Amino acid sequence: MDEGGLLGGKFLFKKLPDGLLDKTRVRCTICKAEFRYHRSSSSLAYHLRAKDPTESASTGPRQSTLQEYGARGRITKNVREKLTNSLVVWIAKNCRPVSIVEDDGLREVIRAASGDVCYNLPSRGTIVSRLHTLYEDQRAQQSSKLVQVRNVALTGDHWTSVNNDNYLGVTAHFIDNDWTVQSFALTVSKTEERHYAEACADHFLNVANEWKIKDKVTTLGTDSARNMVAAARLLPFEHMPCMAHILQRTVTVSLNDSAFERALAKCRKIVGHFKHSPANAQEFQHTFFVFILHLLHCKTSCCSLFNSLVSLV
Repeated sequence: MDEGGLLGGKFLFKKLPDGLLDKTRVRCTICKAEFRYHRSSSSLAYHLRAKDPTESASTGPRQSTLQEYGARGRITKNVREKLTNSLVVWIAKNCRPVSIVEDDGLREVIRAASGDVCYNLPSRGTIVSRLHTLYEDQRAQQSSKLVQVRNVALTGDHWTSVNNDNYLGVTAHFIDNDWTVQSFALTVSKTEERHYAEACADHFLNVANEWKIKDKVTTLGTDSARNMVAAARLLPFEHMPCMAHILQRTVTVSLNDSAFERALAKCRKIVGHFKHSPANAQEFQHTFFVFILHLLHCKTSCCSLFNSLVSLV
């Protein structure tokens, strides 16, 4: 109720000669008719609808119907589709398990963010189907890019998972018509054979034939493992060993043949001793602080400090 009026000022209380308001009578500001007021505006709203429907539509909010209340705050179909597609891309790019769509916490997060308290995550079957569709779409896009180029370089390697399964990963590299370097994975396939040179060479040929780029491949990059080097000799591609792998092997062999290996062995022993025991780690923090103070005050050499630390292990 507005001050001195009802229904948004459409009805005003009758003013008495002394300036006070008569709260038992109201006057319509549209037709100037007077009505008795019994603390209920239902009859006044009926008068507005009968005399001036356009004015009655602006008297204030009406009570929502059951259908309107159920649809309030619900996610639309288009937004729901965008959420499902975003979930599929997230699962694919971040290697999340498909079962994450059954996570109650994720559902509550989306409900809180969207304001839809009735939102439910898509089922596993929907996610798996969308994943297959996403894979086929991405594969078609990558295939169209490979058709437009003349030369392609491949890099690949065999690796073993935590479950002791063997996989082959192959990546394509090329420069497109805009002189932009493009790189994307062609396959990460599980292999059952032993990684002999002939088997490795067949795997690379199968990938090239599957993507129809055998005649476009000019270079194959691998590590310097003996089976990979032998496999490259069996293929009609130029072999380019991985420089990062060569550098790592050079550093490893150099350290193994030097006197510095003894210092590294002691360092590994120290780290292992304190890493696997919280009590030892806490003791190390206290002891290390004492050693630093001793070094500053007594000017102890670094070698004696290191030997003292080793003696604790």
